[in-house]
Amino acid sequence: MKKPLFLLVMTLFYQYTFSQVTTISIKNNNDSPIISKHIYGHFAEHLGHCIYGGFFVGDTSKIPNTNGVRNDIVKALKDLKIPNLRWPGGCFADTYHWKDGIGPKEQRPTIVNQWWGGVTEDNSFGTHDFLNMCELLGAEPYLSGNVGSGTVQELADWVQYTNFAGKSPMSDLRKKNGRTEPWKVKYWGIGNEAWGCGGNMTADYYANEYKKFATFMSDWGNAGGITRIASGSNSSDYNWTEVLMKNIPLSMLGGVGVHHYAVINWDKKGSDVDFTEKEYFLTMQSALKMEELVAKHAAIMDKYDPEKKVAMIVDEWGGWYEVQKGTNPGFLYQQNTMRDAILAGATLNIFNNHADRVRMANLAQCVNVLQAVILTDKAKMITTPTYHVMKMYSVHQDAKLLPIDFKSPLYTFNGQSIPAISVSASKDQSGTIHISLVNIDPVNKNKIEIDVKDLGAKGFSGNSITASKLQDYNSFENPNKIIPIAFKGFEYKKGKLEITIPPYSVLVLEGK
Repeated sequence: MKKPLFLLVMTLFYQYTFSQVTTISIKNNNDSPIISKHIYGHFAEHLGHCIYGGFFVGDTSKIPNTNGVRNDIVKALKDLKIPNLRWPGGCFADTYHWKDGIGPKEQRPTIVNQWWGGVTEDNSFGTHDFLNMCELLGAEPYLSGNVGSGTVQELADWVQYTNFAGKSPMSDLRKKNGRTEPWKVKYWGIGNEAWGCGGNMTADYYANEYKKFATFMSDWGNAGGITRIASGSNSSDYNWTEVLMKNIPLSMLGGVGVHHYAVINWDKKGSDVDFTEKEYFLTMQSALKMEELVAKHAAIMDKYDPEKKVAMIVDEWGGWYEVQKGTNPGFLYQQNTMRDAILAGATLNIFNNHADRVRMANLAQCVNVLQAVILTDKAKMITTPTYHVMKMYSVHQDAKLLPIDFKSPLYTFNGQSIPAISVSASKDQSGTIHISLVNIDPVNKNKIEIDVKDLGAKGFSGNSITASKLQDYNSFENPNKIIPIAFKGFEYKKGKLEITIPPYSVLVLEGK
């Protein structure tokens, strides 16, 4: 007897949807690296309304602030457990002269921000403002030094100004400007994007410039010494990494940068909110290229540094689209949708899984620019889907990586395919297990089985982020449209987690 057509269709649908189960195994491994908290770092450039109108409103503002820095942003970032913040750029760093931003504000010179909008920069937010803000945040400052238009003496003086406790010309100047104790800044970038806006240098030329600048950057009594970070490659420029690792002594090299943005096409980036599934697929295809980039750059670094002493620093990453309609093209203001949550979750999983080499990363950017975690509109402030993903994932900070083994199902669009599932896992010092999962597929749910017998957890709970559609975002009118909710779509029995993960969703499971 033939089945009715309806039952046949439903049977085929059920088989198509649930016939494939992705099996993931997670095991304890005492040799696994620690996932550095600094992977969850952020980036603040003098660009658009990131600093002015974002972090900084001035101490005469009616918006509640501490020395001009918004209190609501400080609280939100502390809740995020922000580990570090990179400043003042970006391209702006190689036109920034730090002495313009110290001393009485009314005496500071103005400059034109030639990179971002051609606006006048009054230098009212400078070294003291930034480093004091980092103390409020409980975050390590990461200063990008000016190599492109600056001098060796200028950068050496900045290190002495921020780090030296004894008597010297720069420490005396710091004390004159109201700060007795040094800030002891550990992380220093020697230039930014030297291959482009930092000077259009060749790798060989920059390697020599790096050595010259690094030579004169004394530790100045900073506990543990300073970490000098080289301006790294543009995405897949593997020759850049090869030249730096080959030509710069490891003793002078604390980290090597990598920059990669998820971009459809640099000439036509697509809308931040009104995007199609094709644009979503291409964005995620570009974002997931991070796996290949990290692996290949790491292989080059391993050749010259088998003991992995030099960190890979992915100090610019994120989604880059056309600016929000009606905003200044030079301010790079874009909304932050569910697509960005997926992008963030998948990228952070990649960094976690390469924690042996990736030991710092900086999402671009923190407030009001590109893939921001915070958006402001005068006195209003909202947190974005990316913020909530990073807050959920903060449980991985300084936890031990748990190696995973699985083969992802595919998300296929127009004959092209990318992995549909992204995952990483860790165990913190208390023994608590965390598993972060992303379903990149915008159409199909996925069924996943995770073998966790080795982990010893007695039970699991979870939170997830999803939305009615990929294009949804938090607005000033509806700031909580996308927030984490309790996740119930799993069972735990006989050492196995059975999970049904919805389309375009991010979840974190906790096992104790």
